[in-house]
Amino acid sequence: MTRASSDVVPPKRDAVQMLQRVFRDLSPQELETLATVTVTRDYPAGTVVCREGELEHVFYIVQDGQVAITQQLPDGSEQTLGEQGPGSFFGEIALLENRPRSASVRTLTDSRLLEITEEDFERMIHRSPEAALTVLRGVIRSLRETDRTTISQLQAKNVELERAYADLKAAQAQLVEQERLKRELEIAAEVQRSILPTEFPHIPGFEFAAYARPAREVGGDYYDLLLLDDERFGLVMADVSGKSVHAALYMAVTRALFLAEAAEYQSPRDAVYQIHDLLMTSSDSDMFVTAFYGVVNQRTREMRYVRAGHDLPIHFHSQTRQLSLLQARGRFMGSLEGLVLDEATVQLAPGDALVCYSDGLTDAASPDGNYYGLERLKGVVARAAHKTAPALAEAIIADVDTFRAGTPQPDDLTLLVMKVQ
Repeated sequence: MTRASSDVVPPKRDAVQMLQRVFRDLSPQELETLATVTVTRDYPAGTVVCREGELEHVFYIVQDGQVAITQQLPDGSEQTLGEQGPGSFFGEIALLENRPRSASVRTLTDSRLLEITEEDFERMIHRSPEAALTVLRGVIRSLRETDRTTISQLQAKNVELERAYADLKAAQAQLVEQERLKRELEIAAEVQRSILPTEFPHIPGFEFAAYARPAREVGGDYYDLLLLDDERFGLVMADVSGKSVHAALYMAVTRALFLAEAAEYQSPRDAVYQIHDLLMTSSDSDMFVTAFYGVVNQRTREMRYVRAGHDLPIHFHSQTRQLSLLQARGRFMGSLEGLVLDEATVQLAPGDALVCYSDGLTDAASPDGNYYGLERLKGVVARAAHKTAPALAEAIIADVDTFRAGTPQPDDLTLLVMKVQ
């Protein structure tokens, strides 16, 4: 709707009272003078009283109803600047300057407005300069109050913007830090992948396969095949406590110690004792390592081994098609003084299989909260032990993943398989 639908209403006493409310400094006689140049109009809801950009010389006072003040945004949409009710006014610049409207005004409800045109106001100046001056002072006072309110609001918004900017800078710094940590984890993961062997050296009469899946970007599990001399090789499966970068670094230290010390000792127990002592002196952390370390004689197929608190390796006997667990007693390495290990011996035969694993495999959980467990693992080994080492490892991992059915992996999952040919 537009102004054309408005209705002129004869002046009433309540209009004079509204003028007195807006212009408190006017005397009764000056109010009467102002009332003579004031027009009262009724506007239905939805009427555009004045439009942004148009040149109009009318000053409005809201006597009854509610109006909305809006501005058009660059994208063509409309933004509401505020709403005004009885006693408020708009268009005061029309009495002072010949300038287009800076905003549009639309009635939200049926409204009654008091209107003073620039032409009528100039006539009042000639009839009663004092009254006109008082009106102008009231308008200017209102403009100042509006400016102060606007400035106060802008200052409050500036404070909010400064706070938001500070929060943004903090968030940006946090993102940078997260990206840095992410990159460090990626580097640590690359280092760890380079540490764990992807291919094994060829050893006549033996076949090997391995699988490693960290629970996070990096993990603390470690496996290796160590060439000790012309007749002997070592099998290592270890698990460092924790799943952090610190655990990966501790795993790297453990690997370096196995590489440096294992070939110096005929006894796997003596080698692990030495590595344990070096871990005790080289680290003051509360981390520890569980490990299985076996030394195999290629000619006799005899394996001497120790188990420092690690999960029980599974030995498949091809002649009897039975399974046994390598249960040499021992405590974890690198944390407590007085390590005691039992060294045991097992005779391997063609067709035998040895399966070493970390607890992330047996602790894998199904959607209903059950654990994969050692018995299920033994069942897969019994069914697939006739296969090659890579095929046996693949069968185990496939069974674990089927059991998990997509549930999160809480711990590193690592597997090392040896087949005797």
